[in-house]
Amino acid sequence: MKTPTLPRQAPGLPSPHAPRLAILVAGGSGTRMGSDCPKQFLLLRGEPVLLHTLRRFAEPALGVREIVVVLPADQLDIWQGLCAQFSVDIPHRLVAGGATRWASVKAGLAGLSAHAEGLVAVHDGVRPLVSRQVVERTYAAAATHAAAAAAVMPKDSVRLVSQHGSAAQNRSRLRLMQTPQTFEIDLLRRAYAMPELASFTDDATVVDDLCRVQLVDGDYRNLKITTPEDLIIAEALLGGA
Repeated sequence: MKTPTLPRQAPGLPSPHAPRLAILVAGGSGTRMGSDCPKQFLLLRGEPVLLHTLRRFAEPALGVREIVVVLPADQLDIWQGLCAQFSVDIPHRLVAGGATRWASVKAGLAGLSAHAEGLVAVHDGVRPLVSRQVVERTYAAAATHAAAAAAVMPKDSVRLVSQHGSAAQNRSRLRLMQTPQTFEIDLLRRAYAMPELASFTDDATVVDDLCRVQLVDGDYRNLKITTPEDLIIAEALLGGA
């Protein structure tokens, strides 16, 4: 049963000078990749997947003030070794995550405790192809609505399955959620102060009870590296960039 919550209140909007911040969450194990190597460390065109993602958020045009990278505690040394191997000089704070994605985002948020205000983009570390335009759209929308997330319309027909069979759904009213999902920092802190629920599938669902999340156009190329096929597609897309 879902924990009762107070009615939504309009959150305070950030000041025009609120810093842009980012949390990159990478807790994958590589099981579905059929690999012993965590998927965020697999090589994509010769570099770790997570490095590609980090580089996207470090683009000067985005103006991101601080980036937090969240990894399982037993992977911190691996990442630091890779940073040395690939001469990574992008400033970022490294934080140990928790047992779930929710716990990892909460840990990443704690890593931004020095910031009294700001806009926080939460992004999957294994979405290395996110474009600057998509990231910019979520920051801009969060500055106006306090909560924003990238999403795309399903390409395929969709059916809802139940014990009575299945029924076609109007896909024009459905969206496939992506990241980044970007929020006013105090709103995100209040959301993550509540208990974790099984119904939380992404940050938008954590924030839903406090604030309406504004959806912005994502990008079909902003795929999440989960299976070997995803890595092949990402290689091809990067090659044609």
